[in-house]
Amino acid sequence: MSPPKTTAKIRHRCVACFKMFNRRQHLVEHMKISHHSLHQPRCGVCFKHCKSFESVREHLNVPDHLFKGDCKSIFSERGCTLCLQIFEDATALADHKNKCHLSAPLPLVTPTRTLGVNTRLKAVAIDCEMVGGGDDGSTDLCASICLVDEDEHVIFSTHVQPQLPVTDYRHKVTGLTEEDLKNGMRLQDVREKVLAILCGGHNDGAGRLLLVGHDLRHDMKCLKLQYPSHLLRDTAKYVPLMKTNLVSQSLKYLTRSYLGYKIQCGKHEPYEDCVAAMRLYKRMRDQEHGKAEEEGDGLNSWKQSDLEKMKPEELYHNSTSEYRCWCLDRR
Repeated sequence: MSPPKTTAKIRHRCVACFKMFNRRQHLVEHMKISHHSLHQPRCGVCFKHCKSFESVREHLNVPDHLFKGDCKSIFSERGCTLCLQIFEDATALADHKNKCHLSAPLPLVTPTRTLGVNTRLKAVAIDCEMVGGGDDGSTDLCASICLVDEDEHVIFSTHVQPQLPVTDYRHKVTGLTEEDLKNGMRLQDVREKVLAILCGGHNDGAGRLLLVGHDLRHDMKCLKLQYPSHLLRDTAKYVPLMKTNLVSQSLKYLTRSYLGYKIQCGKHEPYEDCVAAMRLYKRMRDQEHGKAEEEGDGLNSWKQSDLEKMKPEELYHNSTSEYRCWCLDRR
């Protein structure tokens, strides 16, 4: 008597991250919560999609025999360690590195520049340095501020008079003293100046420029500044720049890992931090992803029964990112 025939179990594979599922409905649920799209960071060799570039770095460090591919060996020969792109040969990689690896900006020379009303800008970067107030010096008080444009020109830079008595100048970090702040601008005047810049010289309070920075909510809180969330570009909260567990990276780490130079080696300079945030923003914005993001809720707008009829490629095609990719700012 011949043994009973066994039916091969059908496996369902995610075309973005390559995970395998026994049931189609499990693949659908995975696609709905992963938000895979062309805007996600991905390996330049096998095109595996990851939530963040840090996840891509980890993937590229996995030994080839464990991943069953040759991503690590190819990347070690032809990959850029900053932007993680793969190039045809060593010559092309060397030419690319001359552009990708940046140098630290020169120290700020011009202390203040006022933006002209007719100046055409799309984005400005901001950074504030804080001193400490309160009995234990833990209350953050804005003490200096800098704004730069996309060409790294200073738009506005000044010291700020703290609203409360300073109990800790945090000199090792800020480099500031009581004398520096004595002739600073009032916080209210600083806030009005910043808003005038962000509103394009108009007095209607309507934001017109993208505001770039690192941990913007902290700077805005100390400035007591309100600004539309859809115009904020925060390098601390942008998913592709976060850790694998989606916790924020420091600006110091991001600058070294994605731009190729060091900052904050001594005291923190608002101009230096502004430039780093703007460069990170532009590097993310200038990525080519091949298509614009579709409007709507992606797979969540479909019926479950319809999703389970789709092929893996169709699920991916109809999926959308959980965040707005900065490459869309070029439109």
